[in-house]
Amino acid sequence: MKKFKLLLAALCVVSCMQTEHIDVLVVGGGASGISAGVQTARMGVPVMVVEETPWVGGMLTSAGVSCIDGNYKLQGGIFGEFADSLAQRYGGFEALKTGWVSNINFEPSVGQEVLTNIAASCGSLLSLRRETTMLDVTREEDLWKVKIKDKEGKKYIVTADVLIDATELGDVAKACGVEYSIGMDAASQTGESIAPETANDIIQDLTYVAVLKDYGPDADMTIEKPEGYDPQVFANSCDNPLTVTPLETGQTLWSPQMMISYGKLPGGKYMINWPIYGNDYYANTIEMTPREREESYAKAKNFTLCFLYFIQTELGMKNLGIADDEFPTEDGLPFFPYHRESRRIAGKAFLTLDAAASPYEYELPYYRTAIAVGDYPVDHHHFRHPSWQTLPDLEFYPIPSFSVPMGVMLPKDVENLIVTEKSVSVSNLINGATRLQPVVMQLGQAAGALAAIARNEGKPVSSVKVRKVQQAILKSGGYLMPFLDLPKEHRHFKVLQRIGVTGILRGEGRQEGWANQTWFRAEDPLRAEDIYASDFSPVPLNFGKGELKIGDMLGLLEQLRGYLHAGGMTDEQWWESLGLKDYNPSRVMTRLEAAVVIDATFDPFWMFDVNYSGKLR
Repeated sequence: MKKFKLLLAALCVVSCMQTEHIDVLVVGGGASGISAGVQTARMGVPVMVVEETPWVGGMLTSAGVSCIDGNYKLQGGIFGEFADSLAQRYGGFEALKTGWVSNINFEPSVGQEVLTNIAASCGSLLSLRRETTMLDVTREEDLWKVKIKDKEGKKYIVTADVLIDATELGDVAKACGVEYSIGMDAASQTGESIAPETANDIIQDLTYVAVLKDYGPDADMTIEKPEGYDPQVFANSCDNPLTVTPLETGQTLWSPQMMISYGKLPGGKYMINWPIYGNDYYANTIEMTPREREESYAKAKNFTLCFLYFIQTELGMKNLGIADDEFPTEDGLPFFPYHRESRRIAGKAFLTLDAAASPYEYELPYYRTAIAVGDYPVDHHHFRHPSWQTLPDLEFYPIPSFSVPMGVMLPKDVENLIVTEKSVSVSNLINGATRLQPVVMQLGQAAGALAAIARNEGKPVSSVKVRKVQQAILKSGGYLMPFLDLPKEHRHFKVLQRIGVTGILRGEGRQEGWANQTWFRAEDPLRAEDIYASDFSPVPLNFGKGELKIGDMLGLLEQLRGYLHAGGMTDEQWWESLGLKDYNPSRVMTRLEAAVVIDATFDPFWMFDVNYSGKLR
């Protein structure tokens, strides 16, 4: 009888639990989650973002990684808006170049404030629930039913048409039954030549970041000696009296000042996220329970405090202490550690290192479905794994800047669920480049666009056309292809992006030192061999060979189209109406001019839709 009464009471609680409905629910208010929420709302669709901590921004803010990696010349969409707001706040982009690891450095509290303001600009369409935790998720008929708990402990149900997983570790995807992998993939699974022979569950190190503040030359901010402190653990972090000859790593030993200034922030602060025998920490917490995670995070936090104690005592920087005006936490440290790896879903597309390195030669033309770009080198952290010396030797080769295909956000067999952050369908290797802040923000924005279009059209997510999502991204000032030729404000920027994702004219990848690049080669002369248009024409095409003159190219296009332009204009007038200059039929056409006239004549971007593999349909 007692058990029966308890069951009745539980059923009553569930049945009486407050329920509300929202078109799109985003679980996780991190870098991708807040971007997804903003984009959804800006497209007129009601959206709710629930976030466990008091802050939004995730790794950018709540985890303290406030030195942005890459995309300095590819600042599109909400990421570009965020970067512009930071520059305005601090007095220009030059003011953000305080540390040598990044060209965009900022205080986490300022980043959180900027993102909060961007979210607030969406008005009532975006409901932001901070300090709110997801407890459970189920699928009932055509709706997601998500049980959440707010900071007062009140539990309630949110139903949603579309669910977006923007959690740090892909917890929603797991709860929804999505297939996923963890750790290093085998070469036989991905086809990547440098992948290990056999798979394993080893992930990258995480880091419990600390933000330090200079309290002045006479201050002594030395903390109490942390439990388990061993200075030899950090001896090779920089050049100091304890340094031992690094036999295995061969890394450069920077001076203590260079090490500290690595993540120097505006306001006399320093982000401590040092990868060389610093505060990286190995812990695979992905499949742990919440309590187990907290216990592991406490150990990672203690490890960072040990590194801080090393800095203060062995390096003599006792004037540096934990910033007292950054994180509203009891110890002044971030809300959670920086996770470099997560679950990786099995998606409708699967981006590998090889696909990113050679987009036009790869077996699937994923570039046609591009919804985000990145240019940071593939970067993995494994120094703190207990057996790092015996780990597979991943000899990364340089790749150009790259695009991320839309299908990586969509699980194979679960409808109306979109996955972002670091849990997308990519290989372990290329995750070392797709995990970075600008890419993750763009993935979130693309997820928001996809969700909004699905709701506006009353369709399931899988029925939304790739081109419509790409169009929304372009309309929002985002990039599809990482072309550096034109700024996003240029009249023909969108033309190059649209032609780029058709593949009719293709970019060229380059490596310039640490920077990865891709150029459309806009001002280069057009050669017949540059044109890959056979997929878009019902008849065989013959553009000949060698350089093409303006008159000859326009003549060929007119033959294919039946007419070149309407309205009684001459070719020269039409040319000028397209924003082109120096009309001369005898002059060799540039690749930019070819892109503009092909786009205007045939509109190949819309000629065919593409599936998640990039094939025309």
